[in-house]
Amino acid sequence: MYEILKGGGHSMVKPIETIPEGVKHIHCIGIGGRGMFPLVQILHGRGYTITGSDNNESDIVNLERQMGIEVMMGQRAENIRGADLILYSAAIMDTNPELIAARESGLPLWERAKMLGAVSSWYSEALGVCGTHGKTTTTAMIVQILYMAGLDPSAVIGGKLRTIGGYGRSGATQRFVYEACEFKDTFLSTHPDIALVLNIDNDHMEYFHTVENAMKSYTRFAQKAHTVLYNGSDEKTCRAMEEAAGEGRTFLTFGWEDTNDYSPANLRHLGGLDRRFTLMFRGKPLTEIHLQIPGDHNILNAIAAAAGAMQLGATPEQAAAGLSAFTGAGRRFEVLGKTHKGATVADDYAHHPAELRATLTAAKELDFKRVWAVFQPFTFSRTYMLLEDFVSALSIADRVVLSPIMGSREVNTYHITSEDLGEKIPGCVCLPSFQAMADYVDRYSESGDLILTLGCGDVYKCARMILHHE
Repeated sequence: MYEILKGGGHSMVKPIETIPEGVKHIHCIGIGGRGMFPLVQILHGRGYTITGSDNNESDIVNLERQMGIEVMMGQRAENIRGADLILYSAAIMDTNPELIAARESGLPLWERAKMLGAVSSWYSEALGVCGTHGKTTTTAMIVQILYMAGLDPSAVIGGKLRTIGGYGRSGATQRFVYEACEFKDTFLSTHPDIALVLNIDNDHMEYFHTVENAMKSYTRFAQKAHTVLYNGSDEKTCRAMEEAAGEGRTFLTFGWEDTNDYSPANLRHLGGLDRRFTLMFRGKPLTEIHLQIPGDHNILNAIAAAAGAMQLGATPEQAAAGLSAFTGAGRRFEVLGKTHKGATVADDYAHHPAELRATLTAAKELDFKRVWAVFQPFTFSRTYMLLEDFVSALSIADRVVLSPIMGSREVNTYHITSEDLGEKIPGCVCLPSFQAMADYVDRYSESGDLILTLGCGDVYKCARMILHHE
């Protein structure tokens, strides 16, 4: 049975990207970031001397120090002394003194995306998970399955996975599972052997301008792989993958319909978070799947994860065991606790209207009195371009509280504010700070409510204020 589940048969030669000869000491600017940490783990595991700097103490910094890595607080030019290569994230500004010193010294400068690309080329079984929605959850699911099965993967995940105690790991096998982000085409710097494409939606339009342009990038990503797993229930994904055909590439589909290679059958919702279904392969049952996370979208993520894990050697039974133990990645419907009034507080990364719709729909299906959406819009361009979609999605909640828009590096040339969004949502409240939002929610929430903080910025801080409100 398992032979027919595997792709292969490609004639392409995978490029191998090497770190410059003579590099032994790598200094990481922003070493405490969740995107940087798993790369640090892998590089450290390969024998490189790692140092780094950050502006804040954190759990990640503590873990790195436990690995024997020197982490300095604050960014100063002298921190790079002795380094052979400087690794930095996209969040590092050009005015950073360490970055300036590195440029003046002529040291090799690698952005995080370049290093992820190089790392992905070192493994012969690299699986890249891409898509507008669900990347972190699906990547974490695959790692959970492989780790519990003893298949020892290396991994780079966009959220924290409790099972491995972090955002990634350095394994001893050729299996590598990584989250491949489409933002500014950074995923095209990576080298997947297996491409898993979850969906394609109208996000990052300030870069792509049109969905058609985004689809072309996904096509290029798939063309890098010898095996492609993709969502056969998503029209845009299907069109993009049709363009990727050729060169002996193997294509396998997953989706709701039984016309896909992988699909669900006998779907049951048994109350609370308990969902069960039969995983089917080309009309034949493989195994029973039990999920403990909410939302129909996560059923499809689980099918994709099972298919991906089986490409890397897991059995259907091991896939089922890993998924049944999966309780979510960090900031993916992460239940944080209860307020002093008895309201449940959870935090989610959802920031696109489609993600908000899926998360809030799942929340409304649970046994809560009211669902609160405490949302931090992210980027002026996305808020402006998708305004009506945001209105529609957020209106699913019973109560909506909005923070000011987090602009990131954008200038507000759109002249858009949270109030422009809030005035279109019945009963919505716009407040100037997380503290004001926490105070409001504490005052008006009740026992039995679900309070969901939502957004990809730093709204998780608001969740903790609400939870610990005196």
